[in-house]
Amino acid sequence: MNLFEVSERVSQLRDRLQQFMNDHIIPNEAQVWSEARAQRWDSPEGWGSLPTVERLKGLAQKQGLWNLFLPHSPRVPEGLSNLEYAPLCEVMGRIHWAPEVFNCSAPDTGNMETLERYASEALKDRWLDPLLRGEIRSAFLMTEPAVASSDATNIECSISREGDHYVINGRKWWSTGAGSKHCKVFIVMGKTDPTAARHSQQSMIVVPADTPGVRVVRPLSVFGYDHAPHGHMEVALENVRVPVDHILLGEGRGFEIAQGRLGPGRIHHCMRSIGAAERALELMCQRLNSRTAFGRTLSEQGVWHERIAESRCMIEQARLLTLKAAWMMDTAEIGRAHV
Repeated sequence: MNLFEVSERVSQLRDRLQQFMNDHIIPNEAQVWSEARAQRWDSPEGWGSLPTVERLKGLAQKQGLWNLFLPHSPRVPEGLSNLEYAPLCEVMGRIHWAPEVFNCSAPDTGNMETLERYASEALKDRWLDPLLRGEIRSAFLMTEPAVASSDATNIECSISREGDHYVINGRKWWSTGAGSKHCKVFIVMGKTDPTAARHSQQSMIVVPADTPGVRVVRPLSVFGYDHAPHGHMEVALENVRVPVDHILLGEGRGFEIAQGRLGPGRIHHCMRSIGAAERALELMCQRLNSRTAFGRTLSEQGVWHERIAESRCMIEQARLLTLKAAWMMDTAEIGRAHV
């Protein structure tokens, strides 16, 4: 398959996914938005589930539109490669809450890939299996308020070994999904050895969300929205103790794991964003055809021809670049597997 072809399997999945979007997602968009706005973090109940999303999950699972993202996993033999999954991400990305209906939303997809690749079988049984069934949600705790966390080597959260446990102390934020009542597990990035080589100081560890010392402080807003019921949370970790077998791959492997986790996730995010951009362009064109100024519809005025064309060019080039990156990741992984 070259970069511009879609396999018969992916073509059929994309058609089925688009039909599900047309039949069930788009007609319920206003309802889900209403349910989300009714959520209140400061209420006694906190944030709960969105009934419409939960109902649609069952329907998607029955139709086989479930866990499409996880490649090379015996737990999900139907999982797709990065290149195969990318067009489906674009379809789902047209409405921001749609991926959750198919159990394909971040940060769960990245966390599931991390557990599949790097966790012990015991941790997979405890956390990966219920995530794949859609019974729980998860969060990824990396970014910190005190340092520029785009450079992961700056992270200061400490993971110190004491006997048969690791003790974690730090403060994280922009921890997407940690506000959900269904969020039962975190993957936390911190430092186990600040004196080691720069990229060997970090480790990742699995932390059950109900561990003593874990405190979800508050939701952070994005352009005034709190993105309930999952949110982007500030989380305090104060003397959090977890067993030593919860470390992923071993001490000092966190930066390595981060690259394996974040690579596919960037493909997913980019393709979802392209889907959102396609929908935005469609909405813009509809508005241009419906508004009149100076005796003509806006769509008849030359400056808008240029803007539409420029938008189309940017979307097309973004899609091609992302698909190429997905293809290169897949072929590089195949090459490593044969070494």
